[in-house]
Amino acid sequence: MGYGKEIYEKAQEELNLRRQKAFTDAEERRRKIYTELPRARELEQQLTHTGVAAARAVFAGGDTKAALTKLRDENLKIQSELRNVLASRGWLPEDLEERYICGVCRDKGYKDGIMCDCMKKLLRDTAYNEFNEKSPLSLERSRFENFSLDWYPDRPDANGKNPRKRMEKILAFCRDYAEHFSKSSPSILMEGGTGLGKTHLSLAIAGRVIDRGFGVIYGSAPDILTALKAENSYFNTDHTVLERFEQCDLLIIDDLGTEFPNSFTKSAAYNLLNARLAREKPTIISTNLTIPEMKSSYSDRLVSRIIGENEHLPFIGDDIRIAKKKAQQAW
Repeated sequence: MGYGKEIYEKAQEELNLRRQKAFTDAEERRRKIYTELPRARELEQQLTHTGVAAARAVFAGGDTKAALTKLRDENLKIQSELRNVLASRGWLPEDLEERYICGVCRDKGYKDGIMCDCMKKLLRDTAYNEFNEKSPLSLERSRFENFSLDWYPDRPDANGKNPRKRMEKILAFCRDYAEHFSKSSPSILMEGGTGLGKTHLSLAIAGRVIDRGFGVIYGSAPDILTALKAENSYFNTDHTVLERFEQCDLLIIDDLGTEFPNSFTKSAAYNLLNARLAREKPTIISTNLTIPEMKSSYSDRLVSRIIGENEHLPFIGDDIRIAKKKAQQAW
């Protein structure tokens, strides 16, 4: 699994809370049962005594088999009486025990050193929640199944390109990319005007990649560069933000070009992308800038990195958000 350290920590914290709740609830039930049925407490204490006696018999040696048989019969008799006592007030023996959400690992996350399925689901859900807090759209709403090609004109544009056919190819590429994503997958540049579905498809990729157990970080270019600038302050010696951006399995930088351009943002953007390339970590960049506009806004070495190292997906068509608004007004 490629989830970041903070995801594992949050998942473990949730497991600790679950176990604590199981202990607290069990204590409350036992208190109630023992108040109603004092005999149940006595029988529970007797069961504990027979367990201790069995252990002593093993260590004492002698006729161990006979001693253990006697203790077993006594234990079974006590258990039978306990069931009857509890049933007299509608309780079950299980009501005296902790009730874990996962009965396999008892909410520990691992069993016999192997990660439990409940832990895998918890990591995935935690990563989803973490991601959704920082993305403009929810992952549930931004899936491949929700991406409609109907909003793209099925006729040649002014440049002789058919938007719908172009977007069919881009959609198929993104689906395949997400389904076969690995740490050695190529980076992607999604380039095109506003409202053409770049954010939707980048989030659709993120959702599937998270489903498959990889760690994904999303951020708009302004937010990412602002975070890097704050961490780069003279008094800050903690570089965990930079490490997270550099080392996550997939980094999604949305809206490159909307940040305030200065020497720091240009340098930070280059250093971040260069560091991920050096680590062979894939990045998805979306921008409303055309390639010529990128060349005029950034250094040649940054644009060279982006163009030379990324799969280029040029989005074309009309602004979907405007088209949807017009369709709603027509109704």
